[in-house]
Amino acid sequence: MIIIKNIKSILFFLLGFIALGIGIAGIILPVLPGGPFLLFASFCFAKSSKRIENWFQGTSFYKKYVERFYKKTGMTRKEKIRINLIADAFIIFSVFYVDILPIQILLVVLALYKHYYFIKKIKTIKLKQDEIVKEFV
Repeated sequence: MIIIKNIKSILFFLLGFIALGIGIAGIILPVLPGGPFLLFASFCFAKSSKRIENWFQGTSFYKKYVERFYKKTGMTRKEKIRINLIADAFIIFSVFYVDILPIQILLVVLALYKHYYFIKKIKTIKLKQDEIVKEFV
């Protein structure tokens, strides 16, 4: 059983580094999305070690964005707008950078689906008063 856990940890660690490499390449190359690969890398690193997982779950990024989404409680309007604007900027840049029409169409369709998903599938929540104070501090 210990051997299986060690193999699982090593595989997650290696997958994390592969995803990290693709994510970094995605930052440089406008056609390749970097964000999902970086999130997958953080997931893999977290699963490779309980200590890293505990650290990741203690970060403000995890508590602010991942935890509420993971628990399906929703996202605030401000978070939805921020994420969509950043993603749209990269998608628009990619549409103009790539000269392949099917890829341009695919990017536009994905952008439209992303907006549909954020509007219809992710619940919009309002922050409580103490959370509003924490957000501005």
